[in-house]
Amino acid sequence: AMEKSYMSMFLLLIAISCALAKDVGKKETKETTAKPKLPQTLSRGWGDQLIWTQTYEEALFRAKHSNKPLMIIHHLDDCPHSQALKKVFAEHKEIQKLAEKFILLNLVYETTDKNLSPDGQYVPRILFIDPSLTVRADITGRYSNRLYAYEPSDISLLYSNMQKALKLLKTEL
Repeated sequence: AMEKSYMSMFLLLIAISCALAKDVGKKETKETTAKPKLPQTLSRGWGDQLIWTQTYEEALFRAKHSNKPLMIIHHLDDCPHSQALKKVFAEHKEIQKLAEKFILLNLVYETTDKNLSPDGQYVPRILFIDPSLTVRADITGRYSNRLYAYEPSDISLLYSNMQKALKLLKTEL
C-alpha cells in the first residue's frame, strides 16, 4: 500500500510540473510576440553610447517636452554613402559629445511625414527639428540639389550645423 501511495504521489508531481512547464512556456511566447524585436541597439552604429529614440512620434514628444532639438538621420543599411557617413559620425568624438544635447533618431525607413523629405527622399539626409516641432529648413548641408545630405567630407559642416541648431534654440525660444 505504501508503494502505491508513493507511486501516485510521484505521478501527481509529474503532472503538476508538466502543467507548470506548459504555463511558463505560454507566458514567454505571449510576451515576446507582443513586443516587436528591437535591433541590437537603436543606435544602429551611429553612436552606441548615445540615447536614441525608437520612433518619430517618440522623438517629437521628447523634443517638445525636454526643450532639446531633434536630429533625424535618414539612412539605409545597404547604402554605401550612409555607411560611410555613419562611420565618420560614430568615430567623431566632438560630434558624439555634442549629440548628447539632442534628441536623436535614426531611421532606416521613410516616414509618411512630408516635412521630413522637404526636397526628396534621398539618403543619407539629416534634418534638425526644434522643440516647437518646426523642421529647420535653414540648417542645411552644402548641396543645392540635396539640401540635407552630408558626405563623410562634410563632417565638420555637420558639426557646426549641430552647434547652430543648439544656438538657435537659445536665441529663438
